[in-house]
Amino acid sequence: MTVKTESIKLSTNGNADIIDITDTVSSRVSESGINNGIVTIFSPSATSAITTIEYESGCVSDFKHLFDEIIPQNRDYSHNLKWGDGNGHSHVRAALLKASLTVPFVEKILTLGTWQHIIFLDFDNRSRRRELVVQMMGE
Repeated sequence: MTVKTESIKLSTNGNADIIDITDTVSSRVSESGINNGIVTIFSPSATSAITTIEYESGCVSDFKHLFDEIIPQNRDYSHNLKWGDGNGHSHVRAALLKASLTVPFVEKILTLGTWQHIIFLDFDNRSRRRELVVQMMGE
């Protein structure tokens, strides 16, 4: 079994910025030298997440709106009282989705569904530079 680790560097706008990283992940898999296996994308951040979605403007807008409804920015968060950084909502949103995603690939092609895209979400309340870990394992 071969293991290969790469990274993806991103600049984000924060505030539920959603970035489609499908093509970048697919390129990493294609160039890995591994034909069949799994790829895990991990965000070493407490205020961001990775998941899949149909990446089209209406769905992206609905997704952002959902987070505003269930975890609004303007609530009182104990985290904000302790640290004063105003991003308590960011931590709760990120924890709800999680920091990683694993996708199988066959013959160097991700096994995503027809409309499925891999997205990175930055929930922090300011722009950030992020570096994701992309680890591929297989044969």
